[in-house]
Amino acid sequence: MEARGIRLPGKVLMIGAMCVALIMAGCTSSSNPSATGGTPTTGGTAVFAEQPSDTPNYIFPFTSSSFISISNLNDFSWLLYRPMYWFANGTQPTFNPSVSVANPPTFSGRTVTITLKNWKWSNGTPVTASDVMFWINMMLAVPQDWGADVPGGFPTNVSNIHVVSPAELQMTMDKSFNTTWFLYNELSQITPMPAAWDRTASGPSHCDTTVSDCAAVYAYLDGQSKDLSTYVSSPLWSIVDGPWKLSAFNADGHVTFVPNKSYSGPVKPKLAAFEEVPFTTDSAEYDVLQSPSGATKINVGYIPTNDAPAKPAGAATGSNPLSARGYTLSPWYTWGISYYPLNLQSTDGDHAAIFKQLYFRQAMAYMMNQAAVISGPLRGYGQLTVGPVGNYPPTNYLSAQGKAGDPFPYNPSKAKSLLAGNGWKVVPGGLSTCVKPGSAPGDCGAGVTAGSSLNFNMVYATGLSWVTSEMTQLQSNVAPVGIKLALSPKPFNEVVALGAGNCVAAKIPCNWDMADWGLGWSFAPDYYPSGETLFTTGSLANASGYTDPKNDSMINQTLTSTNLQYLYNWQDYLAKQLPVQWQPNGPFQITEVSNNLRGVLPQNPTLTINPETWYFVK
Repeated sequence: MEARGIRLPGKVLMIGAMCVALIMAGCTSSSNPSATGGTPTTGGTAVFAEQPSDTPNYIFPFTSSSFISISNLNDFSWLLYRPMYWFANGTQPTFNPSVSVANPPTFSGRTVTITLKNWKWSNGTPVTASDVMFWINMMLAVPQDWGADVPGGFPTNVSNIHVVSPAELQMTMDKSFNTTWFLYNELSQITPMPAAWDRTASGPSHCDTTVSDCAAVYAYLDGQSKDLSTYVSSPLWSIVDGPWKLSAFNADGHVTFVPNKSYSGPVKPKLAAFEEVPFTTDSAEYDVLQSPSGATKINVGYIPTNDAPAKPAGAATGSNPLSARGYTLSPWYTWGISYYPLNLQSTDGDHAAIFKQLYFRQAMAYMMNQAAVISGPLRGYGQLTVGPVGNYPPTNYLSAQGKAGDPFPYNPSKAKSLLAGNGWKVVPGGLSTCVKPGSAPGDCGAGVTAGSSLNFNMVYATGLSWVTSEMTQLQSNVAPVGIKLALSPKPFNEVVALGAGNCVAAKIPCNWDMADWGLGWSFAPDYYPSGETLFTTGSLANASGYTDPKNDSMINQTLTSTNLQYLYNWQDYLAKQLPVQWQPNGPFQITEVSNNLRGVLPQNPTLTINPETWYFVK
């Protein structure tokens, strides 16, 4: 969830609503029938298909690494409780001040001033600087419970945080940070929380002014958030400042939102209701999309990749198989990267020691055939992941090395050579074993014992057919070099809870080897791809537990300087160090939108949705 930028003139940063210059691709508009235009009607219910086996299960926006996901934030809590700063401008992942709760921050030297707009909670109370302090103090009190926490990051990298007035907050940065980074990756994390949440089971508390009160408040709110049956009736969760309120919620994933009539933002919902509906598999969802007239209607759904029309080279899509049913096809690509971690902290035998060997990580990388996955199960839709910085949409964040393509193109011979040259007896079709334990050149490496075998468990998310195909392809690819992958399919939420966070930092079991939730990492709520959230030592989102002092130092250089060369140097280094295993960044989904529903397209690469902009036409 992160990203990086340009030097801005003067001492004061005021980022406008236009696409900023650091994005090389321009703002785009869409001529698709499902974009804009037509005669709007007020009312109607738009139905949105959830990702397979990926349902919202946590409402509190202060989300731990076990629950941080698109389904819980972008598609759920952010519709109810707005982050202080919003990022989305058409197809660009840039700051959007017009729909943000606060005005753009101002920087004078190291002093940061935040001024809130005149927004209100649905109970009539204003959104205040104290509501922002509530969130910040909770970050100070329980950083281990915020899924995007980075050791040494916000708010520990600021001091003198204080409320100036009900609408104004100030703080002092510890050093002269890159102000674009500070907005995109630090202030972007804050979601104001209403005073009514500042309580425990015993009664009101004072987390907004007293950090020591916050742990008990968090424990109470976390417990309430895990009680899914109370989401609609709870006096806590019914206080919102976003455009929507909950009217129905079922633990199976059926969710209904209705407009928040007290919403202070500039775009009021035109729909009478917005529904999210669950599916166990993408094929089950596609069956509904193809159902005869009169069956359950989906207004915003998706085609499984194995059923998608093959995309010719250079084309945006193939021929839409649902055009006759009144749908427009539009792939939804992510500002992010995709990968699966090897657990460098695994408690399963000496697997962690094996994973810590760079030669082994390189061997695994050479066995992931990204190009074949894109041309095969992804049907031509998708992007190569070339390192820690995304390559879509095109930006000047990506180095020349990144633009050159896959740093580890499929090469079984290189993989076999790496293993054989580092102390392993390679047994094609069987199990390769360590025959030269030790840490000298040519040995298996520190901590790897004699007789250790390359036999691992791979947990992966069910529901997406292309992910299943990718996993079986990888299993087949590694067999000729004597690596055995035992595939273990599980629901998405289980895989994320198990493997998407740093198990040691989050104090959860580390008894897993490899985990693939399929959808990688979207740069949100950190939009600047500087890497501190995913790859610094001890970060909660550092899923593999990777640690490297050189990497940490190079990342820190990118946080204080606007010189993009530091960003290029870092990503070029880390791309080849393989803190995780790069894999194809498939589209979040290949979306099908009803032609009579407008405002859905173009889709935001930060994967946020704004159903308040949607409307039906006559």
